[in-house]
Amino acid sequence: MASEARYKLLYDDFEPSACINIPFGKLAWATVALPLLAFVFCVIYSIIYNFESTTFSHCHVYNFLPSISSAIGNFSPQREVWQLAVALHALPRFCVAIAYLQYHREVLFPWAFYLSSFACFLNVVENFALIILSFWTSSENYPIHKTAFITFIITSEFYMMLAWALNKRCRRHQRNLAETKSLKWKKRLVVFNISCIVTATYFFIRHNMWCEKFVYSAFAFFEYMVVLSNMAFHMTAYLDFKERNLVVSKSGVSLRYDR
Repeated sequence: MASEARYKLLYDDFEPSACINIPFGKLAWATVALPLLAFVFCVIYSIIYNFESTTFSHCHVYNFLPSISSAIGNFSPQREVWQLAVALHALPRFCVAIAYLQYHREVLFPWAFYLSSFACFLNVVENFALIILSFWTSSENYPIHKTAFITFIITSEFYMMLAWALNKRCRRHQRNLAETKSLKWKKRLVVFNISCIVTATYFFIRHNMWCEKFVYSAFAFFEYMVVLSNMAFHMTAYLDFKERNLVVSKSGVSLRYDR
């Protein structure tokens, strides 16, 4: 298509001063794989080696799944593994946020720029909140951990909804097949994520009110689903940018088409 061809020509020339030139597909997989593998390790290790401690609650009833805070923050080596993964994936996450801001400038109507800037802000704050709640654990500093966790949930939800809405309603360029698939997955993951938050909240309140067996485990399970669906949402960047490279140069971060 003519419009797509013109907009591709803008990115045909790579900067000779580029310091880093990474295929975005590989970057997306690596960025999501770090927290994903660390999360799976922390939960499995906690169940095998710290079962009673990580599933303990004030109700003293039997549960078989640890909460995320307990699995990633209260015991070693889980805490160190999770913190290392979050630290390593943080910089690529910030680069992706900037890349999306550039991408939105290219494909959205000009009047939507302020909305895309706000989406970028939410994405950055979400990442900062994740770093803070990972390094200030609930057992060490509960007020900071709680505030960061609430901030993470709020900013991640609004970011996902706004990112989906921008790509659904505000595009001036026609979507290719990969972008169309990405948009469908964004919608599914937003709906699934919100449903899991509502369900997890229900089980958390029910656990605190009636102290029933397995209810806290149900809360933990849906808490896992919230985190995993958030990771999956960010993984849709692979579909949006899979034909591009992320270039970091003296002039900043940019997206370029792979030759």
